[in-house]
Order: sequence, then C-alpha cells, then structure tokens
Amino acid sequence: MKIHEYQAKAILARYGVTTPRSEVAFTKEEARDGAQRLKSSVIVVKAQIHAGGRGKAGGVKLVHSPDEAAEVATRMLGMNLVTIQTGPGGRIVKRLLIEEGLDIKRELYLSLLVDRSVGRVVFMASAAGGMEIEEVAKNNPDAIIKEIVHPAVGLQPYQARKLAFGLGLTGEVANNAAPFFQALHRAFVDTDASMLEINPCVLTGDGKLVALDAKMTFDDNGLFRHKDLRGLRDLDEEDPLEVEASKYGLNYIKLDGSVGCMVNGAGLAMATMDIIKYAGGSAANFLDVGGGASADQVKNAFRILMSDPAVKAVFINIFGGILRCDVLATGVVAAAKELQLKVPVVVRMEGTNVEQGQQILRDSGLNFTIANGMKDGAQKVVALAGGAR
Repeated sequence: MKIHEYQAKAILARYGVTTPRSEVAFTKEEARDGAQRLKSSVIVVKAQIHAGGRGKAGGVKLVHSPDEAAEVATRMLGMNLVTIQTGPGGRIVKRLLIEEGLDIKRELYLSLLVDRSVGRVVFMASAAGGMEIEEVAKNNPDAIIKEIVHPAVGLQPYQARKLAFGLGLTGEVANNAAPFFQALHRAFVDTDASMLEINPCVLTGDGKLVALDAKMTFDDNGLFRHKDLRGLRDLDEEDPLEVEASKYGLNYIKLDGSVGCMVNGAGLAMATMDIIKYAGGSAANFLDVGGGASADQVKNAFRILMSDPAVKAVFINIFGGILRCDVLATGVVAAAKELQLKVPVVVRMEGTNVEQGQQILRDSGLNFTIANGMKDGAQKVVALAGGAR
C-alpha cells in the first residue's frame, strides 16, 4: 500500500525526523489559509499523487503569498498530472501540500528497502539527491552507498556515521545525521514498510537535515498490525480493477498488453508473462488467484480480468495442487456464461483432477482451447489475441 507525501511526513515526524512545516489542502481556500498560517516568504505548493517526477511535470510550484498559493491551487486541483511514473494516463490531483520554503545548501538521497538477495533491510544513500536514483545507478553506481542492517540490532551508530561520512558530511552535521538516519530506520521497521525514500533530503543553510520529500510503501501482509495505516489508503490513486480485486483477496496488477492472464502462484504468473513475451505477445495483467482459491474467487477473478477492454484473449495457466483443476474449471465456466464471453480462452492445466477439469471445459459448449503445456498455450493465446504487439 502506498500513501501520500504529507502522510509519510507525518509518520516520520512522530519518530523525530525533521520535516518542513506544512498543511494539506483540498480547496483553494484551504491553500490560502494554510499559506497564511505558515508565514513563510517562500511557499511551496505540491501536488499529492502516488508518483514521482511531479516537479518536472508542473506539479510543484513556488509562490510568495497566500493569494498566489490560492491561485496556483485553483490551476493545480483537478489537473491531470502526467509524470514519468504515472504513465500516459496521468493522475488527477485532488489534494495539495502547502509547505514552507527552505534555504537549501545541499540535496541528498536516502532510502530503505528490503534486499531479497541478502534477506535484510538495506539503507541506501547518495550525494546525488534530487535525481532519479535509477539514472545514478546506471551512470555512476559507485555514488550509491549501502549499509545492510542486521534485524536483531537495527541500524548501528557506526553504520549511520559511515553513511554520513560517505555523503561528505562533517562535524556537527555528521553527528546530527546519525540519529536522523536511525529514526528513519525505526520508522521503516515499526510500520512494516517495504520502501521508504527521501529524495531529496536537504541540508539547510543552518546545518539541519530535513526530509523535503517522502515516499512510503507498506507490506500489505503487515497491515493487520496497523489499523491507523489502513485508513491512509487513497483508493482514487489506485487502478479500479486492482481495488476490486483486493476485495476478493486476489493479487492483480494491470499492465499494457492484450493477453489476459489468470495464474495460481506468483512465480508461475511471472513465468507465464515471460513465455507470452517470448511467443511475441504481451500480458495485459498480473493475476494470481492463489493456491487455495475457491470457485467463487476464480469466478470473480475472471470477471475482473474481462473488465479490461484491452484484453483480446485469455491465458489460464494453473497448476492444480491445493486449487483443484475441476474447481478452477467450474469457476471459469460459471464466469464465462455470466459474462457472455466473447474473447477466446486458452487453458493449460496440470495437477489434481486435471482430467475432470478438462472435461468440464469441453462439456461447457464455450470457446475454450485446451493447451498441451505452457509453450503451446502461449503460442496459441498470442495468435488468438492478434499476434505480436
């Protein structure tokens, strides 16, 4: 689950991380009032969407008076903001962050995430703050400093000092950086976050480190421990089909291809998308129904999948272990009849009750193609979807 910048900053502030004074605004009047209360000679009006690259796209503006803040808010609220991370569809701006301007001396990059290769949290830092970290990693990977954090002891003072010195911080600034970094780590661990990014973290003219931006993403599997965080979810920032899928415990992510995929197991789902690409097609979604899905879940998964108008053909790729093949087939047939299926469906099934499942599909009288293996299924579904795209 992602949250907005202003929400992330509020969480970080509870852990002692310094953030700029700010207020959230949903109307131009609230923007004016917030700017008035800040009493700052420079005010920053920032669009709040779940994507980076807002400044380059016109979603961050500097103003110098409350009236000017209201004027910018009028233009920004309701605009469709298209950034490098939103894709061409963009995001509608429905809330703004009204923030004090700062005297910025340097910009740094800080982030924490889970490194699956080592099974630990890693703290990353770079002196190239304000830039896309992907570009830094590509062009100058040595500019990224990493500290792997042991889960039993957390980010140690010596590691925080190494990060500070690696960023070129010295003296009192380096001394203050260590507790700042440790507070970020505590916030990350305590909230079951999967990603925390501060870009930029700025060094002000008076020698303070301030989180000028903040992005946080949380592990959905840990949200049962955080009722307060669940309330921060903004459904307007999520794809409607992904929101619908979450109601049924389905893992669904919309993509830009034409082949709809229904698979059980994340690893098999990734392999299915790969083999579709290898066959010359492109997946329209990632959809993992899970190992123990019921016929009703399968039916809803199929309904959600078919709600995407970009889907020209469907590839169902199931290994029937916990989810029996006959249960899958029953759910698929029920959904296909209810939705009056109009696109071809290729089914590859292996495992428990596979013969019964295939027979249910054959007896349905619907437009199902039974594949002999993943490669055969991928080739058939790509051809039925209209070939490569």
